[in-house]
Amino acid sequence: MPWKESDHVTERMKFITRFLEGDRITDLSREFGISRKTGHKIVARFKEYGPTGLYNKPKAPLRVANRTPQDVEKLILCLKMDKPSWGAAKLRELFLRKYPQVYCPCKSTVHSILDKNDLINHRGSRRPRKYKAQGTYLSTAQKPNDLWCADYKGEFRLGNKKYCYPLTITDNFSRYLFSCEALESVRSADAISVFERIFQQHGLPEAIRTDNGNPFSHPQALHGLSPLSVWWLRQGIKLERIKPGCPEQNGRHERMHRTLKSWIGEPKQNFLQQQEALDDFIAEYNTERAHEALGMKTPAEVHTRSQRNYTPQTEDIEYPNAEATHQVTLSGEILFKKKRVYIGRALGGYNIGITRQDEDIYLVNFMDYQLGFFDLENRKVLSVENPFIITKV
Repeated sequence: MPWKESDHVTERMKFITRFLEGDRITDLSREFGISRKTGHKIVARFKEYGPTGLYNKPKAPLRVANRTPQDVEKLILCLKMDKPSWGAAKLRELFLRKYPQVYCPCKSTVHSILDKNDLINHRGSRRPRKYKAQGTYLSTAQKPNDLWCADYKGEFRLGNKKYCYPLTITDNFSRYLFSCEALESVRSADAISVFERIFQQHGLPEAIRTDNGNPFSHPQALHGLSPLSVWWLRQGIKLERIKPGCPEQNGRHERMHRTLKSWIGEPKQNFLQQQEALDDFIAEYNTERAHEALGMKTPAEVHTRSQRNYTPQTEDIEYPNAEATHQVTLSGEILFKKKRVYIGRALGGYNIGITRQDEDIYLVNFMDYQLGFFDLENRKVLSVENPFIITKV
């Protein structure tokens, strides 16, 4: 039999006891339902560590990659206390001269350490560090088109064995269901085509609320920016994201999903048939199904078209207060002072503004948002405080 999950140490002790009594590892492995390799490993750990070797080893890494040692951080902070007016570049040079045998991080990392400990004089509001998926400011809709909500109604397999990802878009105030589009994937390009069609028909909202999943957010990008969310920002739409694991923050949209699930029934044979069924649901939901929260009116009776018309933004973004303006390549890079700096693929094709913040430390701006900073030695952008979490953008 295999190891008992609730008492694996006891099972391993039985294995070792039988081994010490003279049983062969091959026979024991077959009886306990494990491989001979695992059996030899258990015996080797017992011989090296004794009974404590029968316990599972902790899975946490002994060393976190790319983390600056605490002793080095303390030395940098001590130098900063002695030279409070010095920036990251000068402090790093002083560190190299004073402690030549000690590892010293690059300038942007030194700047980040100072920033993390509130030792940087920022122009304007203070803005540090690293992106982690989290909720942003959530507004309260007072009228139609103040806030739209978007999500995918899970995934399911059609009769032809292909997966379907329904993209749903609603107005938070009127509950109007703009779209329930049966898509083959959650790619940004597919979602953008759907939103572009909806924008042309119904205008633009003030803000769009989503979760932190694809294609609304990308976990490896600056502040989770994805091609879809960057495109929304370019249209003048604010981003709202619920906290991870808190679907109730998008409760009205989730309630529509529950109605959709009970109405739609079994999956159809193909995308054409499935979309036809989803279109029937949209028509009934918007024009026939009354909502108690709307005074027993239908969403179509409450919703009105947005006064903000959709006009594709084709002009380059200008930064009159920046020291330099660069267009991000489709691979996510800029060429700054003859050196390549990686910004992020989500910003590919858009202009960004570069402003010098400290000696050889440069701040990256997209539209009115400060995204991060970099130095010419490391050439990697370190994120600042998430600009979408503050109360108002």
